[in-house]
Amino acid sequence: MLALTLATLALPTLAQPDYPARPITLITPFAAGSGPDAVLRLVADKLGKQWNQRIVIDNKPGGGGFIAIEAAKRAAPDGYTLLQLDSEHLAALPHLYKQRNFRTLDTFEPLAALFRTPFLVAVSSESKLKTMRDLIATARSDGGKTSYGSWGVGSPGHLGGAQLESLTGAPMQHVPYREVSQLYTTVATGELSWAFASIPSSQGPYKAGKLKYIAVAAAKRIPQLPDVPTMAESGGPAQLEVNSFVVLTAPRGVPAAVRAKVNADVAKVVKDPEIAARFDTFAFEPLAWSPEEIVAQAEAKSRVYEALIKRANIALD
Repeated sequence: MLALTLATLALPTLAQPDYPARPITLITPFAAGSGPDAVLRLVADKLGKQWNQRIVIDNKPGGGGFIAIEAAKRAAPDGYTLLQLDSEHLAALPHLYKQRNFRTLDTFEPLAALFRTPFLVAVSSESKLKTMRDLIATARSDGGKTSYGSWGVGSPGHLGGAQLESLTGAPMQHVPYREVSQLYTTVATGELSWAFASIPSSQGPYKAGKLKYIAVAAAKRIPQLPDVPTMAESGGPAQLEVNSFVVLTAPRGVPAAVRAKVNADVAKVVKDPEIAARFDTFAFEPLAWSPEEIVAQAEAKSRVYEALIKRANIALD
């Protein structure tokens, strides 16, 4: 009788189909056509073929990421609803919205990493600023008239600029923009002194000869733009590295086997030659981090962002 009971109890577990057994929804806070959205669609296409399941991309931009976050929070922790987030959603959001008392990694667990992108310092092609040394000296001498733009308060473009101010003591004026295209158009005309930029976000005016890059905010030059010096080579603070990484997460409680499968299969997909070639075009670095590595990287950024946000007294609630 006991053996029969145990066998009956085991049936539901044995009967569970392998993941994924039905369509998957990938929620993203990024707008359709953006860099992270384009990468997600490439990855979803490859995963869908590998898993023989339909994968639906659900774009929910706005609200500092909270529109997408709230939608994903309501989903069951079964691996059938995944949420794309970047390192700023993981590391900066809790410090920018303190009154919400929301810590991203308390609600969502990372499953797999997609890519990391470096940022370059972009100025007008007509600008007198040739190096970071020029930029810093100008900002120190013009009484805060040097301006830099970003794609939003709390973005890497904003926090990277705040970190540059902190490291150099050079006061600058931050100007946030809603539209990325408008941001780099304004830099190109010289109305803004400079802005951090990724290759895909600024390639239009750059290829048109209206922008130039005076540094990459990294310790090494990037192969895609070998003539652009590093931050230190250009006369800026060597410790200033501005980048952002993008990951897939899920509501906490996803079964361990599902977490492991998503991590392994996404790592395999980002090495696919087609995706690797697309990543290389934009200087996106493919990542194969474990969930634990993602958490460690996010926590390291969180410590930096917390100090910057406190120093600049930045708040979004």
